[in-house]
Amino acid sequence: MSLAAEAINQILIKDFKLSSFRLGQKDIIESILQKKDVIAVLPTGGGKSLCFQLPAVYFQSLVIVISPLIALMKDQVRSLSQIGIASGSLHSGQSDDEKREVFSKINNSKTFILYISPERAQKEGFKNWILNRPIGLFAIDEAHCVSQWGHDFREEYSQLKILKELRPDVPMLALTASATPMVLNDVARNLNIVKAERKIHGFYRPNLYYQVEFCSDDDEKLEFLLQAVKQFPSGRIIIYCGTRKITEEVAEHLQNIFHQVGFYHAGLSSEVRTKTQTQYAKAEIRILVATNAFGMGIDQPDVRLVVHYQMPANIDSLYQEMGRAGRDGNDSTCIMLYSKKDKGLQSYFITSSDAPKNIKDSRWRTLEALTNYSEGSECRHSEILTYYKDSKRIKHCDHCDNCLPNSSRAIRKPAVKTILKKNIKNKKQVASLEMTDKQEIVFQKLKIWRKIKADELDVPAFIIFSDKTLKSIAIKNPKSLDELKLITGIGEQKLDKFGWDLLAEIKY
Repeated sequence: MSLAAEAINQILIKDFKLSSFRLGQKDIIESILQKKDVIAVLPTGGGKSLCFQLPAVYFQSLVIVISPLIALMKDQVRSLSQIGIASGSLHSGQSDDEKREVFSKINNSKTFILYISPERAQKEGFKNWILNRPIGLFAIDEAHCVSQWGHDFREEYSQLKILKELRPDVPMLALTASATPMVLNDVARNLNIVKAERKIHGFYRPNLYYQVEFCSDDDEKLEFLLQAVKQFPSGRIIIYCGTRKITEEVAEHLQNIFHQVGFYHAGLSSEVRTKTQTQYAKAEIRILVATNAFGMGIDQPDVRLVVHYQMPANIDSLYQEMGRAGRDGNDSTCIMLYSKKDKGLQSYFITSSDAPKNIKDSRWRTLEALTNYSEGSECRHSEILTYYKDSKRIKHCDHCDNCLPNSSRAIRKPAVKTILKKNIKNKKQVASLEMTDKQEIVFQKLKIWRKIKADELDVPAFIIFSDKTLKSIAIKNPKSLDELKLITGIGEQKLDKFGWDLLAEIKY
């Protein structure tokens, strides 16, 4: 073991009271200790904060962390103070005396972890302050906010390249829980760390069961939701909705049946939101219905169920929100209740946005990718790992609805009377009934071709073609590129790339 490796192991045990590193942490920290710029992707609950906190102790220097939420800053400062590591934060909610106290502590400490907002990093006074001060590391938390292609782009984050311009000698660590290669490229460019090492670990969450259910209407969705909540009588539950109105309606319905139900969205006053978060943290609220305004910095270990009552905007949002389940390592279930109406809602959000055309085009593509993922029949964990280019890959997981649909961890279908009343069949039954035996054989053949092609290109199968597109090809049996072009899901680009392969595959 090298001296550096031995030193960080000792710091881990002595200063952080931890017995071992989580997946990817040591790899990231070792690169930082070599003064390299690093872009790191660790999943929600993967221990990102240690990746900048431990180097602060190792370097015995000031580490500056850019964080988007005051509540998150406060939580981390509180946690660090409990283990005796000097830290503080500067934010708009402080008095001048409190800010002066933070600067005094910095001046009297060798090791100090300072949390600030991205806005403060733009202030002239702060820029002058960091020019000649010994700094061990800049850490950008929630770094996907830097990218215009990310799911939570923030204008103030896009200006953080000033840190590298002012102090090119200080290594930079950009951290996020979920980002595609395209987003990471944008992060690197916008932070001016294009030669940064990339460390992508931990997207595989074997304790999470992934499930997607197609619902024909809101009544069936509600039945599935009620069944899901009944299956989890203990532990916390988060239910994500797409709008404030639906959030309140779903919460009201659940409050008539279950205890300890609350709701959270950006339309509530800051006092109400803070109270709700506190009640949730203390388990006074067990079941929380929320929009995507709830989540960043939330770290409750016993979330046993995450329900997406409506489809989110993209896979990044879905993965990050599902990742709030099972942080204690125990089995948890994540289910998305998907309907065509949900896609219509997300389409409305894109259409009514004032974003430039290139951003809107990107959002359409990511929405289409999520739709294809939702309707797909491949292993869901495998597809996620490939989508994010994780260092670990699997073929089958045995804990998703496509690999093990009858798992005890799955949300069971609602009562038979509801199914009969509405004459509802699930998506896979419908798909089988719509095709003849001969067409089914062609569809399965196309799926095998798609998987081989996806492996070859190192992309998820749903990025190649959706199940729906392959079924349409099997049913319509096109004989030419012109006929192929008429099938939904085959644009000019994919026609050029895969057209002749497809025609070759469907020849009898």
